[in-house]
Amino acid sequence: MSHLESLIAEYLEWQGFLIRRNTKVGKLGHGGWEMELDIVGYDPQTGALLHYEPSIDAHSWTTRETRYQKKFGAGEKYILKEMFPWVPVSTRVRQIAIFVSHPKGRDEIAGGEIMSVDELMREIRDKIVSQGVMARAAISEQFPLLRTIQLAECGYYKALR
Repeated sequence: MSHLESLIAEYLEWQGFLIRRNTKVGKLGHGGWEMELDIVGYDPQTGALLHYEPSIDAHSWTTRETRYQKKFGAGEKYILKEMFPWVPVSTRVRQIAIFVSHPKGRDEIAGGEIMSVDELMREIRDKIVSQGVMARAAISEQFPLLRTIQLAECGYYKALR
């Protein structure tokens, strides 16, 4: 699992999502699997179902479109069937591709949303900063990446900035 995948998984779990990471789906008759889905999270409180596929590749948009058609297609086919079978089949799966950049005017790929690493980090950082200093509202030690961001951005007793 990549560092970015770990960060996304921690972030979702910290918010109360049930998480599945690097899950193989679509068992093939001759052995192996149809696809591996990176991060899928279900929020039992809100019913939100998120599927993240981060990549720091340098592929062309045509190549990415083909790859993400397969990834997001497998997500649509198997998330409710194999990963979270108790979730109502009418539940919408929000699919998000994370890339190094998010070109202006290109907001989706293969039916999913595009988000840059910087946009994701801003979202995570803003949520963590709203917690405040660690001395008053420390993020649990089970989330070491988020806790490190909290310490760097908020400080232990007082803001560093």
